[in-house]
Formats: sequence, C-alpha cells, structure tokens
Amino acid sequence: MLVDADRLHIAIQKSGRLSDASRGLLKDAGLRIQGGRNELTARVENFPADLMMVRDDDIPTFVGDGVCEFGIVGGNVLEEFVLGRPDAGLEVVAPLGFGRCSLKLAAPLDAVYDGPLSLAGTRVATSYPRIVQRFLDDHGVTATIVEMNGAVELAPRLRIAGYICDLVSTGATLEANGLRPVADVFDSEAVLIRTRQNIGEARDELATRLLNRISGVLATKESKYIMLNAPADALREITAILPGAEAPTVLPLHGRPGHFAVHAVCQESVFWETLQKLKSAGASAILVLPIEKMML
Repeated sequence: MLVDADRLHIAIQKSGRLSDASRGLLKDAGLRIQGGRNELTARVENFPADLMMVRDDDIPTFVGDGVCEFGIVGGNVLEEFVLGRPDAGLEVVAPLGFGRCSLKLAAPLDAVYDGPLSLAGTRVATSYPRIVQRFLDDHGVTATIVEMNGAVELAPRLRIAGYICDLVSTGATLEANGLRPVADVFDSEAVLIRTRQNIGEARDELATRLLNRISGVLATKESKYIMLNAPADALREITAILPGAEAPTVLPLHGRPGHFAVHAVCQESVFWETLQKLKSAGASAILVLPIEKMML
C-alpha cells in the first residue's frame, strides 16, 4: 500500500460496529471524506489526511509499524494485540465513548459456576486467547483455551468447550444459544491510538492539529452551556451544583442590584434533577444549550 508522506493516515474498520461511528467522529471533527465504503482508501477533501479502511485486527499493526499515524480500534482488539506484542510502537490517545461492550465468560444455563476455580480442567472457547489466558493466570487456574474465529457461542452445543468467552453487548446472542454470563473478563470501548514511530516535523504538526479537533469533539459530547440568573447570596451554592464547571463567568445584571448572570460550561451531563437543584438554590431563567464546537 502506497502512502503519501505529506499527509496523515488514519486506519479505521472497513465494516462492522465501529465503522460508522469512526466516520462520524471524523466528520464531526470537520473532515470531509471522499470515496465509498467498498474502497480500501478514502481521501479527505479539506485536510491533508487519508483514511485506510482495513480489518479491525490489522489496525494496531498498521499504527504500530508507522504505516498509519492514527487508528480507531476497539479496546478489546488492541488489548489482545498488545498482550502478544508488548513492544508495539503505539499508544492510546483517548477513549472515544462509543463501541462499548464487555468480554464475558459464559456458561450453559444448567452449568454450575462458583467462580473462576470452576474453570479448572475445563475447555474455554474464545477469539481472545491472550486476554482469557491472563484472566486464568490472574486467578491461578489451569484450563485449555480453544481459539475460534467466529461462532464462539456454538462451542458448548457442539461439545467443543464447556465455557466460552466472547464479546457481549445486549446478551441476546448468549440467551438465544442457551448461555448465561458468569464473569466479566474485560470491558471495552473504541479508542484512538497513535504511532510512536518518528513521523517527521511536518506530519507531527498535522497530527497536533487533528488531535485538537478530535479533543474538541470529545469535549462537547456531554458538555453543555448553562446560563442562569441568581442573587448574590446564592452564587456559592449554585456554583457548587453546576456539574463539572470549573470557573463560571459571573456578570452583574443591569438594573437589578445584587443579582447576577451566571454562564458556565458543564463538562458532565445536565439532568432535570440538576435543574431542580439549581432552582431550589435560587437560580432563575435557567437555559441549557448544546455546544457544537469547542477548542481546548
């Protein structure tokens, strides 16, 4: 695969549960992506970057070897990769808040499970042998790991293994196959990763610009802009209630001595219960606004 030395290269999943969300994140960061989903590469019109659409388990290799400066990959895939290659030349930049799932140990409905020691001497089918082996080692258990690349939930029915360890989002697939989760092995979400290879000064500057954009998008996901009015004697209590606000702006209200307008960026979700607390503390004319863009 030929890459342009004057542009950044971002590896994302070609298809699957992270593909749409990864594209959405980059679009929210202002990147206009050319090309269709059936292509291996896509050019960004308004930023010197190209997308590489590849298999999810190839993304850490691309980034670690410096073929791509950035990648978006599931934490489960990355963890399995790093356990097999501790010297991988990459680092996690940020969790992205989407693609959440859990790698769970599951057993047939009629199986007796009394903790990890119940696995001793059994067979465990999984697509994540290194993560499962670490789980077994951490609990001092010896079991046989049966590596499978798909249809892991069929292993007990086919008598390939007595237990499985697989990704679970809703649990519907486990239930449909007569299985129940019995232990959490690894919690996962999509992460942004970056190569540790030397990419040169020019691309390093581009990388900083891209990270600033993505950081701004992530900061606005839960952030809200709150405006309200309050009397002077309520300011301390109201400021303490504002979720995740560090230093609100306080301005005197014209024609209303002793009353102030309070503006704040809240870094956490703002629930109706929060608004009721603010009102009870003396706030009025409370307005909560979404934040479209924010540069940190």
